[in-house]
Amino acid sequence: MNISMSGTRNGEDWPPAGETVDLPTGEAQHLVASGVASAVDDEPAVETATAPDTAETRESTTTRKTAAKRPGTK
Repeated sequence: MNISMSGTRNGEDWPPAGETVDLPTGEAQHLVASGVASAVDDEPAVETATAPDTAETRESTTTRKTAAKRPGTK
């Protein structure tokens, strides 16, 4: 919805501006054509992630070990 509307539709309050409502195609087209509402995609957005570079991950998570001399050894 682009604007807030007073009153109800089928006994339910209209959603506030910025929210969505499911309507029959004809009614939805009328509200979009008049500027009261905007069409939205029916498909939800799909989030994607990129795996971190394995070399970078391996280097940052690997602890370097140093050999310590034991007392009495050369």
